[in-house]
Amino acid sequence: MTTRPRVLVIAEAANPEWVSVPLVGWSLAHALREVADVHLVTQIRNREAILRAGLVEGPDFTAIDSEAIARPLHRLAGVLRMGKGKGWTMTTAINALSYPYFERLVWRRFGKAIRAGEYDLVHRVTPLSPTIASPMAAKVARAGVPFVLGPLNGGVPWPRGFDAERRREREWLSYVRGAYKLNPLHRRSLVAAAVILAGSRHTEGEIPGPYRPKTLWLPENAIDPARFNRVAPQDPAGPLRACFIGRMVPYKGPDMVIEAVAPLARAGRLVLDMVGDGPLMAGLQDQVRHLGIGEAVTFHGTLPHEAVQDVAARANLLTFPSIREFGGGVVLEAMALGVVPMVVDYAGPGELVTGDTGFKIPLGRRDQIVSDLRAALEGVLADPSVLAPLARAARARAFQDFTWSAKARQIAKAYDWILQGKPGPAPVLLS
Repeated sequence: MTTRPRVLVIAEAANPEWVSVPLVGWSLAHALREVADVHLVTQIRNREAILRAGLVEGPDFTAIDSEAIARPLHRLAGVLRMGKGKGWTMTTAINALSYPYFERLVWRRFGKAIRAGEYDLVHRVTPLSPTIASPMAAKVARAGVPFVLGPLNGGVPWPRGFDAERRREREWLSYVRGAYKLNPLHRRSLVAAAVILAGSRHTEGEIPGPYRPKTLWLPENAIDPARFNRVAPQDPAGPLRACFIGRMVPYKGPDMVIEAVAPLARAGRLVLDMVGDGPLMAGLQDQVRHLGIGEAVTFHGTLPHEAVQDVAARANLLTFPSIREFGGGVVLEAMALGVVPMVVDYAGPGELVTGDTGFKIPLGRRDQIVSDLRAALEGVLADPSVLAPLARAARARAFQDFTWSAKARQIAKAYDWILQGKPGPAPVLLS
Protein backbone atom coordinates (compact mmCIF):
# COMPACT_ATOMS: atom_id res chain seq x y z
CA MET A 1 0.00 0.00 0.00
CA THR A 2 1.11 3.57 -0.62
CA THR A 3 -0.71 4.80 2.50
CA ARG A 4 -0.38 3.50 6.02
CA PRO A 5 -3.09 0.98 6.90
CA ARG A 6 -5.46 1.75 9.74
CA VAL A 7 -5.21 -1.16 12.15
CA LEU A 8 -7.21 -1.97 15.25
CA VAL A 9 -4.78 -4.01 17.36
CA ILE A 10 -6.39 -6.17 20.02
CA ALA A 11 -3.95 -7.15 22.76
CA GLU A 12 -5.75 -8.15 25.93
CA ALA A 13 -2.32 -8.53 27.55
CA ALA A 14 -0.13 -5.53 26.71
CA ASN A 15 1.95 -3.94 29.43
CA PRO A 16 5.34 -2.19 29.10
CA GLU A 17 6.16 -2.75 32.77
CA TRP A 18 5.58 -6.49 32.94
CA VAL A 19 7.32 -9.47 31.37
CA SER A 20 6.41 -12.49 29.28
CA VAL A 21 3.18 -12.28 27.24
CA PRO A 22 2.15 -8.76 28.38
CA LEU A 23 5.54 -7.36 27.34
CA VAL A 24 5.33 -9.14 23.98
CA GLY A 25 1.83 -7.75 23.46
CA TRP A 26 2.90 -4.22 24.29
CA SER A 27 6.18 -4.32 22.36
CA LEU A 28 4.64 -5.65 19.17
CA ALA A 29 1.58 -3.41 19.28
CA HIS A 30 3.77 -0.37 19.90
CA ALA A 31 6.25 -1.29 17.15
CA LEU A 32 3.41 -1.65 14.65
CA ARG A 33 2.92 2.12 14.97
CA GLU A 34 6.03 2.44 12.80
CA VAL A 35 4.24 0.85 9.83
CA ALA A 36 0.55 1.52 10.46
CA ASP A 37 -1.92 3.88 12.12
CA VAL A 38 -2.64 1.77 15.19
CA HIS A 39 -5.32 1.98 17.82
CA LEU A 40 -4.60 -0.42 20.67
CA VAL A 41 -7.37 -2.16 22.58
CA THR A 42 -6.28 -3.78 25.83
CA GLN A 43 -7.54 -4.84 29.24
CA ILE A 44 -7.97 -2.19 31.89
CA ARG A 45 -5.28 -3.64 34.16
CA ASN A 46 -2.72 -2.29 31.67
CA ARG A 47 -4.13 1.25 31.54
CA GLU A 48 -1.88 3.03 34.03
CA ALA A 49 1.35 1.54 32.66
CA ILE A 50 0.39 2.51 29.11
CA LEU A 51 -0.38 6.06 30.23
CA ARG A 52 3.03 6.22 31.91
CA ALA A 53 4.56 5.06 28.61
CA GLY A 54 3.20 8.19 26.95
CA LEU A 55 0.14 7.01 25.04
CA VAL A 56 -3.06 9.04 25.20
CA GLU A 57 -6.28 7.29 26.11
CA GLY A 58 -8.82 7.77 23.37
CA PRO A 59 -6.70 8.67 20.34
CA ASP A 60 -4.02 6.03 20.97
CA PHE A 61 -5.63 3.27 22.99
CA THR A 62 -8.77 2.03 24.69
CA ALA A 63 -8.84 0.11 27.96
CA ILE A 64 -11.65 -2.42 28.27
CA ASP A 65 -12.93 -3.23 31.75
CA SER A 66 -13.62 -6.97 31.77
CA GLU A 67 -12.70 -7.40 35.43
CA ALA A 68 -16.18 -8.59 36.39
CA ILE A 69 -15.27 -11.91 34.80
CA ALA A 70 -11.48 -11.74 34.58
CA ARG A 71 -10.71 -11.01 38.24
CA PRO A 72 -12.50 -13.98 39.87
CA LEU A 73 -11.25 -16.38 37.20
CA HIS A 74 -7.69 -15.10 37.65
CA ARG A 75 -7.97 -15.82 41.37
CA LEU A 76 -9.34 -19.28 40.62
CA ALA A 77 -6.36 -19.98 38.34
CA GLY A 78 -3.99 -19.04 41.17
CA VAL A 79 -5.71 -21.48 43.52
CA LEU A 80 -5.76 -24.34 41.00
CA ARG A 81 -2.10 -23.85 40.03
CA MET A 82 -1.10 -24.29 43.70
CA GLY A 83 2.25 -22.61 43.27
CA LYS A 84 3.78 -19.49 41.80
CA GLY A 85 5.34 -20.00 38.39
CA LYS A 86 3.77 -23.42 37.82
CA GLY A 87 0.76 -24.88 36.03
CA TRP A 88 0.76 -22.49 33.07
CA THR A 89 -1.58 -24.77 31.11
CA MET A 90 -4.13 -24.26 33.88
CA THR A 91 -3.75 -20.48 33.60
CA THR A 92 -4.29 -20.65 29.83
CA ALA A 93 -7.39 -22.80 30.31
CA ILE A 94 -8.87 -20.32 32.76
CA ASN A 95 -8.02 -17.43 30.41
CA ALA A 96 -9.89 -19.26 27.66
CA LEU A 97 -13.00 -19.00 29.85
CA SER A 98 -12.66 -15.27 30.55
CA TYR A 99 -11.38 -14.07 27.18
CA PRO A 100 -14.66 -14.31 25.19
CA TYR A 101 -16.19 -11.74 27.55
CA PHE A 102 -13.32 -9.35 26.79
CA GLU A 103 -13.87 -9.68 23.03
CA ARG A 104 -17.61 -9.28 23.50
CA LEU A 105 -16.94 -5.90 25.12
CA VAL A 106 -14.46 -5.00 22.38
CA TRP A 107 -17.05 -5.72 19.69
CA ARG A 108 -19.67 -3.73 21.59
CA ARG A 109 -17.26 -0.77 21.63
CA PHE A 110 -15.77 -1.06 18.11
CA GLY A 111 -18.20 -3.17 16.06
CA LYS A 112 -19.95 -0.16 14.54
CA ALA A 113 -16.63 1.45 13.51
CA ILE A 114 -15.40 -1.82 11.99
CA ARG A 115 -18.60 -2.24 9.96
CA ALA A 116 -18.31 1.38 8.84
CA GLY A 117 -14.88 0.71 7.36
CA GLU A 118 -12.93 2.88 9.79
CA TYR A 119 -10.21 0.21 9.98
CA ASP A 120 -8.42 -1.52 7.13
CA LEU A 121 -7.42 -4.46 9.33
CA VAL A 122 -8.13 -5.93 12.74
CA HIS A 123 -5.16 -7.74 14.28
CA ARG A 124 -5.43 -9.82 17.45
CA VAL A 125 -1.93 -9.99 18.95
CA THR A 126 -2.64 -11.53 22.36
CA PRO A 127 -3.54 -14.04 23.74
CA LEU A 128 -0.62 -15.88 22.16
CA SER A 129 -2.01 -19.31 22.90
CA PRO A 130 -3.50 -21.10 19.87
CA THR A 131 -5.99 -22.73 22.24
CA ILE A 132 -7.87 -19.46 22.85
CA ALA A 133 -10.32 -18.76 20.03
CA SER A 134 -11.42 -15.33 18.82
CA PRO A 135 -15.21 -14.91 18.89
CA MET A 136 -14.79 -11.59 17.03
CA ALA A 137 -12.98 -13.05 14.05
CA ALA A 138 -16.08 -14.15 12.12
CA LYS A 139 -17.90 -10.89 12.87
CA VAL A 140 -14.97 -8.86 11.57
CA ALA A 141 -14.72 -10.99 8.43
CA ARG A 142 -18.48 -10.66 7.76
CA ALA A 143 -18.02 -6.89 7.98
CA GLY A 144 -15.59 -7.16 5.06
CA VAL A 145 -12.50 -6.28 7.13
CA PRO A 146 -9.49 -8.66 7.09
CA PHE A 147 -8.69 -10.26 10.44
CA VAL A 148 -5.10 -11.16 11.36
CA LEU A 149 -4.55 -13.73 14.11
CA GLY A 150 -1.28 -14.11 15.96
CA PRO A 151 1.49 -14.68 16.56
CA LEU A 152 0.19 -17.92 18.05
CA ASN A 153 2.57 -20.06 20.05
CA GLY A 154 2.58 -22.64 22.80
CA GLY A 155 1.73 -26.21 23.55
CA VAL A 156 5.12 -27.62 22.68
CA PRO A 157 4.91 -31.32 23.64
CA TRP A 158 6.86 -32.51 26.62
CA PRO A 159 9.77 -34.63 25.35
CA ARG A 160 9.89 -38.31 26.17
CA GLY A 161 11.81 -39.05 29.31
CA PHE A 162 10.79 -35.81 31.05
CA ASP A 163 7.43 -36.83 32.49
CA ALA A 164 8.71 -36.27 36.02
CA GLU A 165 9.49 -32.67 35.11
CA ARG A 166 5.99 -32.28 33.71
CA ARG A 167 4.49 -33.46 37.00
CA ARG A 168 6.78 -31.22 39.05
CA GLU A 169 5.59 -28.28 36.93
CA ARG A 170 1.98 -29.34 37.72
CA GLU A 171 1.16 -29.42 34.02
CA TRP A 172 -1.64 -31.94 34.44
CA LEU A 173 -3.89 -30.30 31.86
CA SER A 174 -1.17 -30.64 29.23
CA TYR A 175 -2.20 -34.31 28.92
CA VAL A 176 -5.56 -33.25 27.45
CA ARG A 177 -4.52 -29.96 25.83
CA GLY A 178 -5.62 -31.13 22.37
CA ALA A 179 -9.26 -30.96 23.46
CA TYR A 180 -9.31 -27.27 22.47
CA LYS A 181 -9.57 -28.39 18.82
CA LEU A 182 -13.10 -29.62 19.56
CA ASN A 183 -14.23 -26.07 20.29
CA PRO A 184 -16.21 -24.92 17.21
CA LEU A 185 -15.05 -21.34 17.83
CA HIS A 186 -11.47 -22.48 17.24
CA ARG A 187 -12.23 -23.60 13.69
CA ARG A 188 -14.34 -20.49 13.01
CA SER A 189 -11.41 -18.31 14.05
CA LEU A 190 -9.09 -20.06 11.61
CA VAL A 191 -11.66 -19.90 8.81
CA ALA A 192 -12.28 -16.19 9.35
CA ALA A 193 -8.62 -15.14 9.61
CA ALA A 194 -7.08 -13.61 6.50
CA VAL A 195 -3.62 -14.48 7.86
CA ILE A 196 -2.50 -16.64 10.77
CA LEU A 197 0.91 -15.82 12.24
CA ALA A 198 2.57 -18.89 13.79
CA GLY A 199 5.21 -18.10 16.39
CA SER A 200 6.87 -21.51 16.10
CA ARG A 201 7.19 -24.34 13.63
CA HIS A 202 5.32 -26.56 16.11
CA THR A 203 2.32 -24.21 16.14
CA GLU A 204 2.51 -23.93 12.36
CA GLY A 205 2.30 -27.71 12.24
CA GLU A 206 -0.80 -27.69 14.45
CA ILE A 207 -2.76 -25.53 12.00
CA PRO A 208 -5.10 -27.80 9.97
CA GLY A 209 -4.14 -28.32 6.34
CA PRO A 210 -6.82 -26.13 4.71
CA TYR A 211 -5.50 -23.06 6.53
CA ARG A 212 -1.75 -23.64 6.02
CA PRO A 213 -1.52 -21.51 2.83
CA LYS A 214 -2.42 -18.43 4.88
CA THR A 215 -0.22 -19.37 7.86
CA LEU A 216 3.05 -17.47 8.08
CA TRP A 217 5.93 -18.39 10.40
CA LEU A 218 7.20 -15.53 12.56
CA PRO A 219 8.74 -16.06 16.04
CA GLU A 220 6.99 -13.75 18.47
CA ASN A 221 10.01 -12.71 20.54
CA ALA A 222 12.25 -9.77 19.75
CA ILE A 223 14.60 -7.35 21.49
CA ASP A 224 14.66 -3.63 22.15
CA PRO A 225 18.08 -2.38 20.92
CA ALA A 226 18.01 0.46 23.46
CA ARG A 227 18.19 -2.11 26.26
CA PHE A 228 21.29 -3.86 24.92
CA ASN A 229 24.24 -1.47 24.92
CA ARG A 230 26.89 -3.92 26.08
CA VAL A 231 29.00 -6.32 24.02
CA ALA A 232 30.65 -9.41 25.49
CA PRO A 233 34.41 -9.15 24.87
CA GLN A 234 34.81 -12.88 24.11
CA ASP A 235 38.27 -12.82 25.67
CA PRO A 236 39.75 -16.33 25.33
CA ALA A 237 42.18 -15.76 28.22
CA GLY A 238 41.38 -17.34 31.57
CA PRO A 239 38.65 -19.86 32.34
CA LEU A 240 35.64 -20.14 30.06
CA ARG A 241 32.68 -18.22 31.50
CA ALA A 242 29.17 -19.62 31.06
CA CYS A 243 25.88 -18.28 32.34
CA PHE A 244 22.37 -19.60 32.87
CA ILE A 245 19.53 -17.05 32.94
CA GLY A 246 15.98 -18.07 33.76
CA ARG A 247 13.59 -19.38 36.36
CA MET A 248 15.05 -22.17 38.43
CA VAL A 249 12.43 -24.72 37.42
CA PRO A 250 12.79 -28.31 36.18
CA TYR A 251 12.10 -27.90 32.46
CA LYS A 252 14.68 -25.14 31.99
CA GLY A 253 17.44 -27.52 33.05
CA PRO A 254 19.58 -25.53 35.51
CA ASP A 255 20.51 -28.79 37.23
CA MET A 256 21.69 -30.20 33.88
CA VAL A 257 23.98 -27.20 33.40
CA ILE A 258 25.55 -27.68 36.82
CA GLU A 259 26.08 -31.41 36.26
CA ALA A 260 27.55 -30.81 32.80
CA VAL A 261 30.08 -28.20 33.93
CA ALA A 262 31.11 -29.93 37.16
CA PRO A 263 34.38 -31.62 36.03
CA LEU A 264 35.39 -28.55 34.04
CA ALA A 265 34.67 -26.27 36.99
CA ARG A 266 36.62 -28.49 39.40
CA ALA A 267 39.60 -28.34 37.05
CA GLY A 268 39.49 -24.52 37.06
CA ARG A 269 38.69 -24.39 33.34
CA LEU A 270 35.18 -22.92 33.62
CA VAL A 271 33.14 -20.61 35.85
CA LEU A 272 29.36 -20.39 35.87
CA ASP A 273 26.92 -17.58 36.70
CA MET A 274 23.38 -18.61 37.61
CA VAL A 275 20.84 -15.77 37.30
CA GLY A 276 17.28 -16.24 38.46
CA ASP A 277 15.28 -17.80 41.26
CA GLY A 278 12.64 -20.45 41.69
CA PRO A 279 11.61 -23.60 43.52
CA LEU A 280 14.80 -25.50 42.58
CA MET A 281 17.17 -22.92 44.08
CA ALA A 282 17.90 -24.67 47.38
CA GLY A 283 18.42 -28.01 45.63
CA LEU A 284 20.76 -26.45 43.08
CA GLN A 285 22.86 -24.91 45.82
CA ASP A 286 23.04 -28.33 47.51
CA GLN A 287 24.03 -29.86 44.17
CA VAL A 288 26.90 -27.38 43.78
CA ARG A 289 28.14 -28.11 47.31
CA HIS A 290 27.91 -31.87 46.76
CA LEU A 291 29.90 -31.60 43.52
CA GLY A 292 32.54 -29.47 45.21
CA ILE A 293 32.35 -26.59 42.74
CA GLY A 294 31.18 -23.79 45.03
CA GLU A 295 34.12 -21.54 44.15
CA ALA A 296 33.31 -21.74 40.44
CA VAL A 297 29.52 -21.19 40.58
CA THR A 298 27.83 -17.92 41.58
CA PHE A 299 24.10 -17.74 42.30
CA HIS A 300 22.93 -14.19 41.67
CA GLY A 301 19.23 -14.69 42.33
CA THR A 302 16.69 -12.41 40.66
CA LEU A 303 18.30 -9.24 39.31
CA PRO A 304 17.02 -6.05 37.68
CA HIS A 305 17.27 -6.16 33.90
CA GLU A 306 20.32 -3.89 33.74
CA ALA A 307 22.15 -6.05 36.27
CA VAL A 308 21.29 -9.20 34.28
CA GLN A 309 22.89 -7.58 31.26
CA ASP A 310 26.01 -6.77 33.28
CA VAL A 311 26.40 -10.42 34.31
CA ALA A 312 25.62 -11.82 30.85
CA ALA A 313 28.00 -9.46 29.06
CA ARG A 314 30.93 -10.97 30.99
CA ALA A 315 30.11 -14.44 29.68
CA ASN A 316 31.32 -16.34 26.66
CA LEU A 317 28.30 -18.64 26.52
CA LEU A 318 24.66 -18.81 27.49
CA THR A 319 24.19 -22.44 28.57
CA PHE A 320 20.43 -22.91 28.35
CA PRO A 321 19.28 -26.54 27.97
CA SER A 322 15.55 -25.86 28.36
CA ILE A 323 13.55 -28.79 27.03
CA ARG A 324 10.24 -26.94 26.59
CA GLU A 325 10.71 -23.30 25.66
CA PHE A 326 8.03 -21.73 23.44
CA GLY A 327 9.81 -18.52 22.48
CA GLY A 328 13.28 -18.20 23.93
CA GLY A 329 13.53 -14.47 24.55
CA VAL A 330 16.58 -14.94 26.77
CA VAL A 331 18.39 -16.56 23.83
CA LEU A 332 17.80 -13.49 21.65
CA GLU A 333 18.96 -11.23 24.46
CA ALA A 334 22.19 -13.19 24.79
CA MET A 335 22.74 -13.03 21.04
CA ALA A 336 22.24 -9.25 21.12
CA LEU A 337 25.02 -9.00 23.70
CA GLY A 338 27.39 -11.13 21.64
CA VAL A 339 27.08 -14.06 24.06
CA VAL A 340 27.07 -17.33 22.15
CA PRO A 341 23.98 -19.47 22.89
CA MET A 342 24.28 -23.18 23.63
CA VAL A 343 20.74 -24.58 23.59
CA VAL A 344 18.79 -27.80 23.19
CA ASP A 345 17.60 -28.16 19.60
CA TYR A 346 13.90 -28.17 20.40
CA ALA A 347 11.08 -25.64 20.10
CA GLY A 348 11.82 -21.90 20.34
CA PRO A 349 15.58 -21.82 21.03
CA GLY A 350 16.24 -24.42 18.34
CA GLU A 351 14.48 -22.19 15.80
CA LEU A 352 16.36 -19.04 16.80
CA VAL A 353 19.88 -20.46 16.82
CA THR A 354 21.66 -21.55 13.66
CA GLY A 355 24.98 -23.30 13.16
CA ASP A 356 26.49 -19.90 12.36
CA THR A 357 25.28 -18.25 15.56
CA GLY A 358 25.61 -20.85 18.30
CA PHE A 359 25.52 -24.47 19.41
CA LYS A 360 22.50 -26.77 19.30
CA ILE A 361 22.50 -29.84 21.55
CA PRO A 362 20.36 -32.73 20.26
CA LEU A 363 17.21 -33.41 22.25
CA GLY A 364 17.52 -36.72 24.08
CA ARG A 365 17.25 -38.23 27.53
CA ARG A 366 18.48 -36.15 30.42
CA ASP A 367 21.81 -37.99 30.68
CA GLN A 368 22.37 -37.57 26.93
CA ILE A 369 21.76 -33.83 27.12
CA VAL A 370 24.20 -33.51 30.01
CA SER A 371 26.84 -35.53 28.17
CA ASP A 372 26.41 -33.62 24.91
CA LEU A 373 26.44 -30.27 26.70
CA ARG A 374 29.70 -31.18 28.43
CA ALA A 375 31.20 -32.37 25.14
CA ALA A 376 30.26 -29.08 23.45
CA LEU A 377 31.88 -27.12 26.28
CA GLU A 378 35.03 -29.24 26.02
CA GLY A 379 35.10 -28.53 22.28
CA VAL A 380 35.03 -24.79 22.95
CA LEU A 381 37.78 -25.14 25.55
CA ALA A 382 39.88 -27.02 23.00
CA ASP A 383 39.45 -24.20 20.47
CA PRO A 384 38.18 -20.94 21.98
CA SER A 385 38.75 -19.16 18.65
CA VAL A 386 35.36 -20.45 17.47
CA LEU A 387 33.56 -18.07 19.85
CA ALA A 388 34.33 -14.68 18.30
CA PRO A 389 32.86 -15.33 14.83
CA LEU A 390 29.80 -17.03 16.35
CA ALA A 391 29.28 -14.06 18.67
CA ARG A 392 29.52 -11.56 15.81
CA ALA A 393 27.06 -13.54 13.69
CA ALA A 394 24.65 -13.96 16.62
CA ARG A 395 24.68 -10.26 17.36
CA ALA A 396 24.19 -9.36 13.69
CA ARG A 397 21.24 -11.76 13.36
CA ALA A 398 19.58 -10.41 16.50
CA PHE A 399 19.80 -6.80 15.37
CA GLN A 400 18.89 -7.50 11.75
CA ASP A 401 15.91 -9.83 12.15
CA PHE A 402 14.81 -9.77 15.79
CA THR A 403 14.24 -6.20 16.87
CA TRP A 404 10.68 -5.05 17.41
CA SER A 405 11.07 -2.65 14.48
CA ALA A 406 12.15 -5.55 12.27
CA LYS A 407 9.14 -7.52 13.51
CA ALA A 408 6.83 -4.66 12.54
CA ARG A 409 8.34 -4.51 9.05
CA GLN A 410 7.92 -8.27 8.69
CA ILE A 411 4.26 -8.07 9.66
CA ALA A 412 3.80 -5.11 7.30
CA LYS A 413 4.58 -7.54 4.45
CA ALA A 414 1.59 -9.63 5.57
CA TYR A 415 -0.62 -6.54 5.79
CA ASP A 416 0.36 -5.50 2.25
CA TRP A 417 -0.27 -8.99 0.91
CA ILE A 418 -3.76 -9.01 2.42
CA LEU A 419 -4.71 -5.52 1.32
CA GLN A 420 -3.48 -6.13 -2.22
CA GLY A 421 -5.86 -9.08 -2.49
CA LYS A 422 -3.27 -11.80 -1.75
CA PRO A 423 -1.56 -11.86 -5.16
CA GLY A 424 0.60 -14.95 -5.58
CA PRO A 425 1.84 -17.16 -2.72
CA ALA A 426 2.08 -15.95 0.85
CA PRO A 427 5.16 -13.83 1.61
CA VAL A 428 8.08 -15.22 3.60
CA LEU A 429 8.37 -12.97 6.63
CA LEU A 430 11.62 -14.37 8.02
CA SER A 431 14.15 -16.67 6.41
